Amino acid sequence: MTELSAELSKKLSEAVDKMPAFPKSVQRVLELSRNMNCPPKELVSVIEKDPVMTLKLLRILNSAYYSFPKQITSVNQSVIYLGLNTIKNMALSFAVVGVLPKKNAAGFDMQRYLLHSLTTASLARTLCQKFGDDDTDPGDCYIAGLLHDFGKVMFAQHMPDEFREAMNYSADNSVPLHHAEQKIIGVDHTVAGAMLVEKWQFQKSLSDTIRHLHDGTLADSTMQNCLFVADQISKYKTAGEGDIVIVPELPDKIAERFGGNLDDIIAQLGDLSKVMEEARSFAHIGKEAIK
Repeated sequence: MTELSAELSKKLSEAVDKMPAFPKSVQRVLELSRNMNCPPKELVSVIEKDPVMTLKLLRILNSAYYSFPKQITSVNQSVIYLGLNTIKNMALSFAVVGVLPKKNAAGFDMQRYLLHSLTTASLARTLCQKFGDDDTDPGDCYIAGLLHDFGKVMFAQHMPDEFREAMNYSADNSVPLHHAEQKIIGVDHTVAGAMLVEKWQFQKSLSDTIRHLHDGTLADSTMQNCLFVADQISKYKTAGEGDIVIVPELPDKIAERFGGNLDDIIAQLGDLSKVMEEARSFAHIGKEAIK
């Protein structure tokens, strides 16, 4: 990993400090959910005390995506229908949307970013459920997918000129954005994202997974393996017409673990329409929030 200059380290630290805090209610939800013996009513109580989160939760539960036979009117009802893990992931997704800026000077497409992150999150969770062979929590893989690109948001908001130049360089030269960031900014968004995740006090395994996503130094990490593959599949699934999608060949260890190349893995996962629809549904709520 490239050593950062004192000047760049200072600039990144200042940008991290300017980013909004992650909602305490969601941090509490994640903290409680790690305790297997936590009574569901405690989690429900935390969510219900956040009126914005509760409103968004009820809106999506009563949308056409779920089509429940009767209207859901409380968080407690939602847990009965969907379970705690799904509600936790919803709460986390809405919190992330709430941190996104409405505008940025870099011209970074926040809506496309959000759809990619939500899709990656759902795919990472699905991959862990199917291929996980240790005690890695699929919910943690979902969180990793949701937050893995947040460094881009920080760049767009607080280092817009450099980030715009990096995006243009990536497009003009058909190179991955993280390579363009390293050339133009001196560091890529995974490092910035890991710093932000640390500020938000998520567990170290998550910040390590994000920081080393593209350098492959966590080769034996289930979370990183699932995130890496999910990120590549998501790029295909969320690409717009005319987009140039640059997807690297899977490292040998990852290909061996998941049973083949990207097409082979997608075939093994089967019908992904439900995963994609979930991401689009969440992103639709997010679109309204960041207008």
